Amino acid sequence: MRKKIFFIAILIGLLVVLSGCTEIDQPITEESEGIWNSYFVYPLSWLIMYFADLFNENYGLGIILVTVIIRTLLLPLNIKQLKSSKAMQDIQPALKELQAKYSSKDANTQQKLQQETMALFQKHGVNPLAGCLPIFIQMPILLGIYHAIMRTEAIGGHTFLWFPLDQVDYVLPIIAGLTTFLQQKLMMAGSPAAANPQMTVMLYMMPIMITVFAFFFPAALALYWVIGNLFMIAQTIFIRKPMMKDTNSGGDKK
Repeated sequence: MRKKIFFIAILIGLLVVLSGCTEIDQPITEESEGIWNSYFVYPLSWLIMYFADLFNENYGLGIILVTVIIRTLLLPLNIKQLKSSKAMQDIQPALKELQAKYSSKDANTQQKLQQETMALFQKHGVNPLAGCLPIFIQMPILLGIYHAIMRTEAIGGHTFLWFPLDQVDYVLPIIAGLTTFLQQKLMMAGSPAAANPQMTVMLYMMPIMITVFAFFFPAALALYWVIGNLFMIAQTIFIRKPMMKDTNSGGDKK
């Protein structure tokens, strides 16, 4: 669990570093050079402008539509990640038995523990790294959306609902934080991780971080975070919860 939290923290740090160091102050245009600009940022920027033009230059709606489309395209990866997490959860009792059986810290015992653990993974078709792969695949796309929003000059001067898209809003960051908290709360519901103090810390730290970041960025980015969170909340309700219910009912039958 500590490794997982450390891994998430590294990803967040990487996102922040890349977001601040990769031409964030340069507008994205068709003439922008480089693989990152040509194949990630500009196509997403173009999509936002395309949908905005369809709805009378409504860039807020353009951001919403592009966010939903990207999240939908990434849905198979998210489902794969959820299935991997479920498979790891299913074998936790057997994994704990092995750890208790080979609790000695000497080299031979630890080697046997590793061998038995790998055999357990193979028996149940579990790949402990499978849950991380979707995250790595999604990162460039999600970071590309961030850049597309921040570097599309056409967004400037437009409003959506009550807020200017190119200025800081003081309501949307709170909504972003609350939806982040709700999404994580739903993800942890019914999971053994909910009882882990470290996961409880993450449950409160992530919403606080998102809220603080949103107070320093244009409202267009906070809008993207809110819509992405709402999509993930819906995914949790309609995909993960039934999946976890099946797991719990299977455990009850045993």
